[in-house]
Amino acid sequence: MNQEQLKKAVGRAAIDYLVDGEIVGVGTGSTANCFIDQLASVKHRISGAVASSEATRQRLASHGIAVYGLDEVDRLPVYVDGADEINSAMQMIKGGGGALTREKIVAAVAAKFVCIADGSKLVPVLGRFPLPVEVIPMALGHVTRELAALGGRPARREGFVTDNGNLIVDVSGLEIVDPSGLETRINQIVGVVTNGLFARRPADVCLLATAGGVRTLTAR
Repeated sequence: MNQEQLKKAVGRAAIDYLVDGEIVGVGTGSTANCFIDQLASVKHRISGAVASSEATRQRLASHGIAVYGLDEVDRLPVYVDGADEINSAMQMIKGGGGALTREKIVAAVAAKFVCIADGSKLVPVLGRFPLPVEVIPMALGHVTRELAALGGRPARREGFVTDNGNLIVDVSGLEIVDPSGLETRINQIVGVVTNGLFARRPADVCLLATAGGVRTLTAR
């Protein structure tokens, strides 16, 4: 299977995690889009969705799926989203699409986080994929210097503004051996909204698409 077929396979597999009659949280990106397209065929099973980005909201609405704000729901049993990288502890780097802050908020509320990814995203150590950091515009210079001091190579994502009106700095050259510690340290830099390490709130399960089929992984 090619990568697009792998994404569709995990999108279909994630349907099994829906809770009938409830609202589902939906992530952002190409793999999440495959889940949304599958969700359209079973939308009668759910009462609606919470979107992690404007792009996701629009795609859900185009399929006739009711979209709610997070403050409009009492509970969120399941959140389904992709990852740019994931390790065996179910810790991830996310934010390649720039929606990391809203993704992190929805993940924090959800009772279960189901990560859907193709096999290339599973890595022994996080950091090969540049770590996105959402930054308040006036703090760009300060945050960039602080990130460089951590040993990374920060670069502003040119021509991109988040749904929150902020900037993204992508940090390459990191070997992240303590994801939870680095997540906390970066979030303490004044001017950082949040960063793309999902370590303090990892996935509960990962549906990993491989040539041999979809594997179900949990933290080791």
